[in-house]
Amino acid sequence: MSGRTNQEPAMALEQACIEIIPKPWGSTDLLHWSGIGHPGVPIGELWFQRCEKHAPEPALLLKLLFTQEALSIQVHPDDAAAHGMGLPRGKTEAWYILSSASDATVGIGLKTAVAPEQLRVAIADGSIAELVAWHKPHAGEVIAVPAGTIHAIGAGLVLAEIQQRSDTTFRLFDYGRARELHIEQGVAVAHAGPTKRTLPARRLSDVRTLLVANPYFVFERIDLPAGLIWDLDAPCETWLVAISGDAKIGALQIGVGQGCFVEAQGVRIAPGEAGLSCLVAYDASAPSRDLLRRVDGDGMPRFRETVSPPTGPPQAVLNSPVPCTEARS
Repeated sequence: MSGRTNQEPAMALEQACIEIIPKPWGSTDLLHWSGIGHPGVPIGELWFQRCEKHAPEPALLLKLLFTQEALSIQVHPDDAAAHGMGLPRGKTEAWYILSSASDATVGIGLKTAVAPEQLRVAIADGSIAELVAWHKPHAGEVIAVPAGTIHAIGAGLVLAEIQQRSDTTFRLFDYGRARELHIEQGVAVAHAGPTKRTLPARRLSDVRTLLVANPYFVFERIDLPAGLIWDLDAPCETWLVAISGDAKIGALQIGVGQGCFVEAQGVRIAPGEAGLSCLVAYDASAPSRDLLRRVDGDGMPRFRETVSPPTGPPQAVLNSPVPCTEARS
């Protein structure tokens, strides 16, 4: 279970607390994304967390990742496999590339399907790195990583990740680092073959772009120009992180690399002089038609955005209202 119940969620608007996660592959320079400094200690991830200590555990986890070295080749279980291990949930995730060095690579799935025994041998002798399907990512690219997908993130990247709230990772190859590998667990949960290509991002309106929609979360990019006011309706758990510009969100002031948590309420967004670009993730299975409304000059939310249903598979169909997840099995 995700920690949710059938009770109505409590209203919340909070500036996200940022948890610093050191990693051997991380960076000592977080650029303009964060003023957090830990000289000599490589920071791999910044986790956006609720500051309310007694709040229910969220269903989702939003992160920023900074890579100076390659991460391990790894795989995560799906819900069914996780439940079989006594874990509360699996781990499906998605990445949004914020910056990418010219030689950066990511690996998603394998080039060809292999049998479990072949995968065991490749993990044991390190040749799994040659089986992975590598490609060069670019800034603004979104990459879906369903649970069970063998994957890897290379050096030279800054990316935002949204995932089911689980830290269950099975390492299959770790570039000689003295960390445990998880051969049998990884083989048991891996879909050892190519993965489906991520659908391209699709415009939902002039200011909304759908990045990913799946049974666990919706991930969008929102670009709000200066001089206009917006109301955001967040009946479900909703996370925002600013990637450009700044804004006043309710009583909060949010700038680049900062985020907030909203649930069971609407909030007013007033972009700054440079506008606001942010990533938004919410606990739903399809994008909400009523996520944003433009506010008229007298302060009344008179204009609902014209939202065009995207073409594509049924997962992309717009729903209104958001189908909040009450409980996950």
